[in-house]
Amino acid sequence: MSVPRFWRELDTRYNLIGSYCKITKTYHYPRRSFNPEAGRDSIGSMEDYQFKGTGKIVSSTVVHQAQTGYEMFGPYCMAIIELDEGPKITTQIVDCEPEIVKPGMKVKSVFRKLGEDSESGILHYGTKFIVDEPLETTNDDVENIPDIEV
Repeated sequence: MSVPRFWRELDTRYNLIGSYCKITKTYHYPRRSFNPEAGRDSIGSMEDYQFKGTGKIVSSTVVHQAQTGYEMFGPYCMAIIELDEGPKITTQIVDCEPEIVKPGMKVKSVFRKLGEDSESGILHYGTKFIVDEPLETTNDDVENIPDIEV
C-alpha cells in the first residue's frame, strides 16, 4: 500500500468512519463524497459518521489457503457484516474457531494488527470483528480441559 493512500485512509481504518446522507437518510461505508442514489443533489449533503462497530453476520466463509505473507493466519474466517446502521462490509472474524461462525451472529469491532511491511518492518493496524454473543461449548470441550493442581 502506498504511503499517501495509507495516511488518507487512516481514520476510516482505525475508527470505522463512513458517511451519512442527509437527503436519503442513509449510511455508507467507506466514506463517500456523494450518494449514488441521490446523485449530484447529495454533494454537500454528506457528513462524516462514526459507526458504533456492532452488527450481525450475513454470510461467512473459511479461508484455508492464506495469501502469501499471511500463512500464519490460516485458516481464518471472512464474513460480510451488516452494521447496525445498515451498510455491509467484508471483514475478518477473529478470536474464535472459523467453523463456528454462522449467519445472524452478533459481532463487534476490535482494533487488531492487519499485517506487516516486510521491507520496512512497519506494522499495519485496523478493524476486525469478534463474535459478541456466548459461544456454545460441547461436552468434548469440557472433557478436554486439563485438571489444574492448586
